[in-house]
Amino acid sequence: MREWTLDELCRLVDHTNLHPDATEEDMTRLCDEAKRYHFRMVAVNQVQSAFCARQLAGTDIDTGAAISFPLGQTSVASKVFDTKDAIANGANEIDYVVNLTQVKAGNWAYVRDEMARIVDVCKEAGVPSKVIFENCLLTNDEKLALCRIAREVEPTFVKTSTGFSKWGATVEDVALMKANVGEKVRVKAAGGIRDADTFIAMIRAGATRIGCSAGIPIIEEIRRRMEERGVESIRV
Repeated sequence: MREWTLDELCRLVDHTNLHPDATEEDMTRLCDEAKRYHFRMVAVNQVQSAFCARQLAGTDIDTGAAISFPLGQTSVASKVFDTKDAIANGANEIDYVVNLTQVKAGNWAYVRDEMARIVDVCKEAGVPSKVIFENCLLTNDEKLALCRIAREVEPTFVKTSTGFSKWGATVEDVALMKANVGEKVRVKAAGGIRDADTFIAMIRAGATRIGCSAGIPIIEEIRRRMEERGVESIRV
């Protein structure tokens, strides 16, 4: 546990709008909110990369593109192309969804090759990579196998969920991932994180990035608690 200022907590947040009907007005609002709260990143669909990168130019807030989202059911070549395209259009973080069909088939060579090729593109470009597991659809053995591959390949993060399936992040999954990916890979919790207590629980379990669309009410609740206690930091 450590002391966190409000700004430090804000810098854990990937401020998210991945709705397929999101408009340019929605994207502008998302970026303006990220600037106002000093969030780490805006998480958007790949096609929004250029627009959001322009909105965030001159700030230290990243544009995160979701690749093969939310199903992960595109070829490795397609995912690699989309990753390169997103980066070329201003994305400076990449979140991609693993091929769950291959996970279920136990085709770990395919899964490793996919991860390695996308992570290599990101490393070459100097941008963080995040591998989305979609844990609600996986067994514990499958989660552990993915963690072992990630430990070898070393993406920047492994991520619990898209937020578009049966359920999102759980404290148990964050802890399991943290315990099994090694020291060089971090954990992002995403999906269903809608209140301050859940946000704090994910950090305590080992997450160092939180993907959510409720970042503003979460941060405002934490701000209120800090003001009531007359403190400038909280222990998490």
